[in-house]
Amino acid sequence: MKVVVIGTGPAGITAAEAVRSLDPTASVVALSSEPYPPYSPPAMADHFLTGRAETLYWKGVGVAARLGIEERREIVVEGVDTDAREVVVHGGEGIGYDRLIVASGSRLHAPLPGAELPGVFDFKSLRTATELIERVRHGETTTAAIVGAGLIGMEIALLLADLGVDVTVLEREGWVMPRVLEPVTAEVVAAAVRQRGVTLRLGEAVQAFVGDRTATGLRLGDGSVVTADLYVAATGVKPHTEFLDGSGIAAAWGIQVDDRLRTTAPGVFAAGDVAETYDRLTGVRFVHAIFPNAVAQGPIAAANALGLDVAYAGAEAMNSLKHLGIPVVAMGMTEGHDEVLRRRQAGSLCTLFLRDGRLVGAQLAGDVGAAGLYHSLMTRRVDVRRFGTQLVAPDFSMATIVADATRPGAYVPPVPVAPGAPSRAA
Repeated sequence: MKVVVIGTGPAGITAAEAVRSLDPTASVVALSSEPYPPYSPPAMADHFLTGRAETLYWKGVGVAARLGIEERREIVVEGVDTDAREVVVHGGEGIGYDRLIVASGSRLHAPLPGAELPGVFDFKSLRTATELIERVRHGETTTAAIVGAGLIGMEIALLLADLGVDVTVLEREGWVMPRVLEPVTAEVVAAAVRQRGVTLRLGEAVQAFVGDRTATGLRLGDGSVVTADLYVAATGVKPHTEFLDGSGIAAAWGIQVDDRLRTTAPGVFAAGDVAETYDRLTGVRFVHAIFPNAVAQGPIAAANALGLDVAYAGAEAMNSLKHLGIPVVAMGMTEGHDEVLRRRQAGSLCTLFLRDGRLVGAQLAGDVGAAGLYHSLMTRRVDVRRFGTQLVAPDFSMATIVADATRPGAYVPPVPVAPGAPSRAA
């Protein structure tokens, strides 16, 4: 059995590792477009600040040799021939496979004129992030303008500020991290970010990067231009699927997979930021591009590629953010609710979103100690109406639930099992 894995990010390397564990005789080839060993994207900021390599290269720099897999770096995949079962790489070489796992990750999505200009950086890959940081360390940058206040925009803004750069972030929405945080929680985060020296210009839509041979500014809606030494596009990411055109592997925003992470092509599976999987709570297809989902999907794709039958329970919209100056946990949905419970205290905020008496989302800032309990209640779909506003009390805990369940005459409604994502034929 020959298994080819496209990508050595969190999903790709865990898939390769699982193949080797499940079938020691299999031939495993892992392809990467970068010149580095497999690394953890969430650890990049810490690496640039501290120089620590052990968290960045989380599987070890010699992981390929340790696992006995063939790792090929700086390989550009140009297509997949699913009839011939070959991966076509730059130069025309065809790499045959019996099973293929696509874990090609995501790339910068910057739908702005001029985003392709030299001098516009991103923080999506270790290659581009290293080039950006080298400019700072060589003294070429004292000011930076970042377009987008999402998770990546905030991460690079705080990193650059910690490195002594005067940073301005421009965001078209009126609050930071609009795809992750609801506005009230975002206010707490924005205050913490500003305290760390970052200038936020919210509700400010950038129209284009301007310049001839290189980027020289950002043009705003009123025609004015913002200038800096360094420009960063942090406007979002998009699954890297361009090389699949004509392959017969169906993709919308991401590659469509079933609950075994099978694609529409025989023998081809997908995992990580490139896979459009089912949401565990809603059952809706979505690309859940976060580290925990990637490392959960990689081994499942590997197991099913080897002929096992392992179901994927579905992805989660959950983020645990530790580098914002205040700990933040955001999980579930902030839309489609019929009730909101909120508790504010000095230095902390807890917001719960309910629908039909069940938690569908939670956002905590500052004190995040109850995040695990809320996550359990949400994923188990427990009816929490009997707790009322006690749900957001500072002392709400498992002990509260146990005490309520054991009091005389208490009614404990049954806990329904969350349904698995529907299966479909590949």
